[in-house]
Amino acid sequence: MLRRHSEYLILLAVLTTMVLLFGLLRDSFFSAATLGSVANRIPALALVATGMTLVMITGGIDLSVGSLVGFCGAAVGVAMADWHWGLALALVGSMLLGGLVGSTTGAVSVKLGLPSFIVSLGMLEIARGLAFLSTNSQTKYIGTSIEALGAPIGGWVLSPAFFISVVVVIAGQILLSHTALGRHWIAIGANREAALISGVPVDRPRILAHGLLGALTGLAAVFNCSRLGSADPNAGVGFELSAIAAVVVGGTSLMGGRGSVVKSFFGVLIIATLEAGLVQIGASEPMKRVITGAVIIAAVLADTWRRK
Repeated sequence: MLRRHSEYLILLAVLTTMVLLFGLLRDSFFSAATLGSVANRIPALALVATGMTLVMITGGIDLSVGSLVGFCGAAVGVAMADWHWGLALALVGSMLLGGLVGSTTGAVSVKLGLPSFIVSLGMLEIARGLAFLSTNSQTKYIGTSIEALGAPIGGWVLSPAFFISVVVVIAGQILLSHTALGRHWIAIGANREAALISGVPVDRPRILAHGLLGALTGLAAVFNCSRLGSADPNAGVGFELSAIAAVVVGGTSLMGGRGSVVKSFFGVLIIATLEAGLVQIGASEPMKRVITGAVIIAAVLADTWRRK
């Protein structure tokens, strides 16, 4: 119990230190504009990090989520701009499309015994190609019909997308910690052979985890479109790195068997704050990628140290 709370305190301390450091380096960091930038970044990243946590706990990983954000977003753009679908129908369609792609990735990996990172790497290229093909490589302008999801409520900083993402995080933690399915995911990631001998269904939970990640990525794509009022087939480039970084920073093991959706949400807050702070101090895009990569390596080293 003490160790569990100590990990939350460490994550909170890292987040607080980061906020204070960027505030000292740039006075404008403590502003409504910066808070809005962080808050707008959180919903889509939190959704994908929630699904990625479930997949990584089983010992898998999915590198295609960035391209899937682009593909599902492109599908939303075509549905709403060209086919004149309503927002609700487009949202459901995006989640179903994402769930189908995620389930396909999981099924191919599980049933054929292939490493999930190899299968998802192939799906990364397929999804990005389909995003360009479905939009003829053009941005689809949707307009105000989708912007309300990402717009602050009543002039506040927080949007409906933010509150929806918090509800999803809570539901994901409950699913992981208080259901048989969640216990199966943890058992599979900790020791697949032992779980199999114990009578735990191994294949279906792993495929379902990938399917849930895909569905949440589809919802994240809708939130991403709501920020811009349009669907860009280039959207989501590098998004998988931010999601994996958030999950690893939150303490989910890359080897599987251990993780927490709530801690991954803390990781999302840290990554979103880091990205906003780097923008504030004028860091270049290559430098931001270098720092994000360094954060991932540091988190992996910390995970290795915890295991030892």
